[in-house]
Amino acid sequence: MNPSGLKLAYLCAVMNAMIMGFSFLFTKIALEFAEPLDLLAFRFAASFTVMSIPVLLGRVRLNYRGKKLHKVLLLAALYPLGFFTLQSYGLQHATSSEGGILFAFTPVLTVLLAFLFLKETTTLLQKLSICLSVSGVLFIFMMKGSRIDWSNMTGIVLLLLSCLVVAGYSVLARLVLKSFSPAEITYVMLGISFLSFLAASLAGHTAAGTLDHLFSPLASGTFIVAILYLGVLSTLVTALSSNYALSRIEASRMSVFFNLSTIVSIAAGALLLGEEVRMYHIAGSALIIAGVMGTNLLGEKRVPTQRKAMWRG
Repeated sequence: MNPSGLKLAYLCAVMNAMIMGFSFLFTKIALEFAEPLDLLAFRFAASFTVMSIPVLLGRVRLNYRGKKLHKVLLLAALYPLGFFTLQSYGLQHATSSEGGILFAFTPVLTVLLAFLFLKETTTLLQKLSICLSVSGVLFIFMMKGSRIDWSNMTGIVLLLLSCLVVAGYSVLARLVLKSFSPAEITYVMLGISFLSFLAASLAGHTAAGTLDHLFSPLASGTFIVAILYLGVLSTLVTALSSNYALSRIEASRMSVFFNLSTIVSIAAGALLLGEEVRMYHIAGSALIIAGVMGTNLLGEKRVPTQRKAMWRG
């Protein structure tokens, strides 16, 4: 593999986690002006519109001719459609802290699915590193006093399914990216999500007789800034960067970067909201970083094909 392409893949994975970390803050801001379904409609409207500009200008070339488009449609059904739907309904029955705790287990699910469907293997040290990263997230939430209320089984099951959907997306994307470019996959995902969430939002407002309220949040400059961040950076850029990263590195290595978003969220809260950073934040963050580095640095050394052939000879 081209070393520069591999470095760019890891850069995309880190950038992805940083953008996701700030997305929680902007989502909280946007929800002060719009309902969750409306927010998703505006979010994907922004992302799809922005990506359509270079596509229509011919700057980004897409070629779906002769390709099995149903695979990309399945990807879109998993993420963003499946993930955001399950997460939204799950958080109606559970807390955001419970969602953060459960989402930390996504790398574990990804490793299992990658082994079953992609035959990706991880060393013992990599498995321990993934557990170290997960434990860092759990440590931070537990020290904050967060717990899982097992009486909210509906919410817990839905949130676990959302984690499984993200893991499934990472694994399936590795297969689909052999036939489609990251841009081709991203454009279909954004288009389908935009049309689906817009239709759901319009149907809900029509049934409630509040269709005139749909565009009222756009009167706020704060809401527009939040939507641009969520739509352009947290949706479009992260989709492109994650798809590119998955085309270069294994799903198991990529998934552990998700936990870095917890560190970014802590930093965002401290810098923008004046929240206090305690020692357990620092200790947990150190565990997360050590786990991410271990997962990506402690794998088996790959032997070049030519050298393998020489040894066999």
